[in-house]
Amino acid sequence: MTQGKQPEGGILYDGDLEEDDDIVVEADVAAIPLAIDWNESGKSESGLSGAALIGAFVRQLPNSPGVYRMFDKNADVLYVGKARSLKKRVANYAQGRGHSNRIAKMIRETTYMEFVTTRTEVEALLLEANLIKRLRPRFNVLLRDDKSFPYIMITADTQAPAIFKHRGARGKNGDYFGPFASASAVGRTINSLQRAFLLRTCTDSVFESRTRPCLLYQIKRCSGPCTGEISTTDYAELVGEAKDFLSGRSQNVKSSIARAMNEASQDLDFERAAVYRDRLAALSHVQSHQGINPAGVEEADVFAVYAEGGLFCIQVFFFRTGQNWGNRAYFPKADPALTGAEVLSAFLAQFYDDKPCPRQILLSETLEEMELLAAAFSAHAGHKVQILIPQRGEKKDVVDHVMANAREAHGRKLAETASQSRLLQGFAETFGLSHVPRRIEIYDNSHIMGTNAVGGMVVAGPEGFAKGQYRKFNIKSTDITPGDDFGMMREVMTRRFSRLLKEEGKPDRSVTVTEEAGDQPFPAWPDVILIDGGQGQMTAVRAILAELDITDCVTAIGVAKGVDREAGRERFFAAGKPDFTLPPRDPVLYFVQRMRDEAHRFAIGSHRARRKKELVSNPLDEISSIGPARKRALLQHFGTAKAVSRAGVGDLTAVGGISEAVARQIYNHFHENGGD
Repeated sequence: MTQGKQPEGGILYDGDLEEDDDIVVEADVAAIPLAIDWNESGKSESGLSGAALIGAFVRQLPNSPGVYRMFDKNADVLYVGKARSLKKRVANYAQGRGHSNRIAKMIRETTYMEFVTTRTEVEALLLEANLIKRLRPRFNVLLRDDKSFPYIMITADTQAPAIFKHRGARGKNGDYFGPFASASAVGRTINSLQRAFLLRTCTDSVFESRTRPCLLYQIKRCSGPCTGEISTTDYAELVGEAKDFLSGRSQNVKSSIARAMNEASQDLDFERAAVYRDRLAALSHVQSHQGINPAGVEEADVFAVYAEGGLFCIQVFFFRTGQNWGNRAYFPKADPALTGAEVLSAFLAQFYDDKPCPRQILLSETLEEMELLAAAFSAHAGHKVQILIPQRGEKKDVVDHVMANAREAHGRKLAETASQSRLLQGFAETFGLSHVPRRIEIYDNSHIMGTNAVGGMVVAGPEGFAKGQYRKFNIKSTDITPGDDFGMMREVMTRRFSRLLKEEGKPDRSVTVTEEAGDQPFPAWPDVILIDGGQGQMTAVRAILAELDITDCVTAIGVAKGVDREAGRERFFAAGKPDFTLPPRDPVLYFVQRMRDEAHRFAIGSHRARRKKELVSNPLDEISSIGPARKRALLQHFGTAKAVSRAGVGDLTAVGGISEAVARQIYNHFHENGGD
């Protein structure tokens, strides 16, 4: 979506919205033409801003539902809101009084607005949630962690369906079960289901190429459909049992397996009985790890919000088919002046913007717009969605349990945040910084004898490690001598800060960081960069900073390993002061060690991933005309890619599916001079 430009004719609506955004609204979304003149930079020619500017808009707004956006002088979105009546809602801002400090500040910073009308308030709510998630306005309640949830998928397009973990769009044909709270919960469940139902977990290409059972068959975690160790009918029965179990009919499945075990025992077939016994134990293991499984909650998401100390915690439990599929705690960014109910209402709209809704949503708080939310979720899901606040019975007990979890998670987060704040304060004092850093970047390199070299950057801030900000740099320069750590660090620093200058410009370090920093977005520029290295590394880094003229923008600190590389004896190098060490039990020393170790872990992980990718890569993949079928035929005929590279054109045409033209292309790929 384009920002900062007003469309021709003074229409305050971004025409790319329907084209570029995945908006779940079937309204005739309409733009509103306003008779206010705009200059080329998107600012009002009248020079109005704040309440006066908003008042100029109000006179021309309709009483219809819609969504409005407020922008600051840099064309950044400040706020996205929806209204049953745009005119009445926006008029409240134009009054200029009776607002909280947060809203008053937002009004003062507003330099122009955009409006979109919708047919109903429900459609406005859906559009608002989508825009908030995409634009992340500073003054809205923001859902920080917005990863898609993992599911268990059983494929449906083969004679021997497989069971997989699935995340993202449901583009593949199959049955989906979930959502689960985490990937680890899915992994544990699939491992147990393998032992219980012996379903395959291999890809179709592996399945089709097997000539003998794999190790999973040997350890009794797969029934071996790839080589006919089990008949198609019997395997289909296992698949049906797995689907029944995941669909909530677990007792029927367990009873059926128990009967089969007893029949095998009566027939004195103790080996078969032992197989059924192990399957029952695996199913019991799955259910024992699901915690509470209330009989009265068949399909529901349960939310509870707990607020204290300016921090909001929203805990959600997922129940599907009568089973508990895990829980997760969220800490949305919100103004401390808001109530828990207000934060929960805004959170729910964003939460279900791109997720399927269950048939019931249980809450700990009564929301002002519960009926509107229920109507929006029902329209989004295609089935009726109830929102309930239980007052008694088993559902009330479940909500109380979720609230207890929210309270505990809130306490842990508050303690971590306070601890992080103290550590950052101590860090600033130890290294003589002018203010407490809000963004620290830590760099490290990883390679083996110079091969597959990778530079890693991790980021730490007031809330710990910001993993969404991590970056890896595949070392590309051919001028660097293999193993030259100084050269690799120069390349990483140059690429990182050249791009930062291009995208963000130089930071204004004359602005003092205030207590309102929490209202600001996470900064793009680091206050401090930590380099895993000594004086040599720091010399290379400072040269790059000086070359880019940003020495005064960033504080660079080197962390050299101690004598005999012993942790606790690190030496620190900073500009303008001699190198020094910290006392062995200094909390700041532990803090720096933890950041350095995280950078080391990330760099090594990135290096290993790159090395693994290179190890499994095949030279045949580089030939455009060679797809999976031809690649399989060539490897089956010649055995290895190296043998293919040595083959002549005549030998290549002997392979089924390889024409003379394709054979010539393959030959020329491996032979610089061509010919035969």
